[in-house]
Amino acid sequence: QVQVVESGGGLVQAGGSLRLSCATSGRTFNSYVMGWFRQAPGKEREFVAAISGSGNMRNYADSVKGRFTISRDNAKNTVYLQMNSLKPEDTAVYYCAAGARSLTSLKYDYWGQGTQVTVSS
Repeated sequence: QVQVVESGGGLVQAGGSLRLSCATSGRTFNSYVMGWFRQAPGKEREFVAAISGSGNMRNYADSVKGRFTISRDNAKNTVYLQMNSLKPEDTAVYYCAAGARSLTSLKYDYWGQGTQVTVSS
């Protein structure tokens, strides 16, 4: 069983930055596509970003391109989401996920519990 644990959420003013971290257990971390999703109140969960096992390829939702950066450190079994120029509409619970088969897949095998990000105007 793979455990996925997010951290780094919080309250930030519009225009500010936050970095989310996602620690994952398992010996084959570097083989997993890792992704970030978010769910705002009253809305469906949506894809944010994904990164390949090697870290060489990334995929982003149009809404975060140029503002968010996904990265990973395979030595630490950790993936990050650097969020800059935050907007109130970025407010959501952010979830980390592991084990998709491709960067465009929405099907992940393992999910974290989520971390709240609130952006005030």
